Amino acid sequence: MKKNAALLAIAGFYFFYFAFNGIFSPYWGLYLAGMAFPAWQIGILTSLTQINRIYAPALWGYLADKTGRRQLILRVAGICGFAFFIPLLFATTFWPILIAVLIGSFFWSAALPLVEATAMSLLKGDSGAYSRLRIWGSIGFVVATMGAGYLIEAQGVTVLPLSVLAIMASLALYCWWVPEAPKVAQQVAQQGRFLDIVRRPEVLALFASCFLMALAHGPYYSFYSIYAADHGFSKTTIAWFWTLGVLAEILIFWLMPRLNLRFSQKAILLFGLLIGAWRFAAIGWLMGSLVVLLLAQIAHAFTFGSNHAVNMSYIHRYFAGKHQAKGQALYIAMSFGIGGSLGGILSGLVWQTWGGAWVFSASALSCLLGALIAWRYLPKN
Repeated sequence: MKKNAALLAIAGFYFFYFAFNGIFSPYWGLYLAGMAFPAWQIGILTSLTQINRIYAPALWGYLADKTGRRQLILRVAGICGFAFFIPLLFATTFWPILIAVLIGSFFWSAALPLVEATAMSLLKGDSGAYSRLRIWGSIGFVVATMGAGYLIEAQGVTVLPLSVLAIMASLALYCWWVPEAPKVAQQVAQQGRFLDIVRRPEVLALFASCFLMALAHGPYYSFYSIYAADHGFSKTTIAWFWTLGVLAEILIFWLMPRLNLRFSQKAILLFGLLIGAWRFAAIGWLMGSLVVLLLAQIAHAFTFGSNHAVNMSYIHRYFAGKHQAKGQALYIAMSFGIGGSLGGILSGLVWQTWGGAWVFSASALSCLLGALIAWRYLPKN
């Protein structure tokens, strides 16, 4: 497959992969709340996709690097991810839903690190070019969030499982079309063993900051919609809040090539972490101010958009060649996996006793700690 066709297939994959997130992140908690699940169960069920990112990407990444059959693994992941989400159409109690989402997201989580590694190989580690390709994921998120918001407003939140399945079916098709990764020359053998790279202080600091930023986002992805609804915002308005954040993300992805020319990777990373501290504190204590909420959503450009693009560049730098898929998998596991799931579960456990303001304050502190670690240990460039 020619490079342009390969990138088109990857763009389609990003669109539907993050369209799934665009439905699941804003509305899954509302769906569960509408079925009268208690907060601790909502915290667990909204964190299952993140929990699978702790171990599944590492398993799939190792298997892909070991066998060299990245495309075959991706196809199996797409088909099985769709099949195991089917029980959501009729499951109404905690354990059947937990099992369906746990298994379905086990396969779903396999796809992203494999495609990310393929994309970065095709783009030769260019984070600016990657950002502009990754825009299609953000567009998919916006389309799904807005479409589902109006659909749920009209038909009720029970339409969510069917919407999820439609997106997963489309994702399975694009998993089939993404090509095998280009062969990488073995000039990187001098990198040494995978664990030797992981133990380097700057790499540990990078993963720590990734973990803490994702930990801070855990309450946001699990309870932001519920928190906004408790403050009187409609589901359509909540959909617009999410959409504004992703539109800001799209803009920053488009601008990343220019930002890379003007600022160091470390400066962009630190700025995102500091903005994250302000953002989550503002969400926690100023939910009644529409202006502050709009600014907080625009800040998503830096707490996720530029932060993720810079992290991808660091990962490609430290884990090139033979360690690429494993490096991508470890990044996803440490951030979206351990960080995101732990943030969601812990926030579910303390949500009713602490209240939203203090939970989001804890998110702000997590960002500050991540900024301190990154400032101290990451190299200047």
